[in-house]
Amino acid sequence: MSSISRSLRLTSTPPLTSFKAIARTSAFRIQISKFSTFHNMAQQQGTSSGQPIAVLNSDILPRLPSQSPMLFAAKKQKNLSFETIAKALGREEVAVAALFYGQAKASEEDVQNLSKVLDIPVEELQKTEMTGWPDRGRQMEMPPKEPLVYRLFEIIQNYGYAYKAVMNEKFGDGIMSAITFSTKVEREDDDKGTWCVITLRGKWLPFSRF
Repeated sequence: MSSISRSLRLTSTPPLTSFKAIARTSAFRIQISKFSTFHNMAQQQGTSSGQPIAVLNSDILPRLPSQSPMLFAAKKQKNLSFETIAKALGREEVAVAALFYGQAKASEEDVQNLSKVLDIPVEELQKTEMTGWPDRGRQMEMPPKEPLVYRLFEIIQNYGYAYKAVMNEKFGDGIMSAITFSTKVEREDDDKGTWCVITLRGKWLPFSRF
């Protein structure tokens, strides 16, 4: 065999089986990487603030959908905060908490990710109402009795018309959407104490003339 032939033979394209093996290996590595990401997030137990995680209050259980006790039980068992779960799902903390309370519709991706983070079989989650249309607001009594929730209600009692007047002056005749909407809760600490910062961001919807 000539030197040219030997060179061509050594540099020839690997057989198809080699490409398949490489593809399988790459796919396996991707799956391992995804698993490692979820595993690492799941290991971040507790809250970043050092406070205990939120668990389900049994008093409102009769007003919640079937996924709520399942999700909260797994959250409690793994000692995971909504912050940790939200990072794994790529969503905001309040949005994830809304899934747990049945106030938001879960996507298939949400179901898959929650299954991995909480170690709940996908089939069990899909049996619940979490991918269906939410019946929102059913767990809330009005006026609310829970003191922290009542305080939010009280903010609107005290400042609702003030908000409306300022909004009308800035935007005209309309409303802030609670549908095309996002919100987040942040903590601020300074020399005067600890502050809770709640951001409400809703699309402005002008009233139509007809």
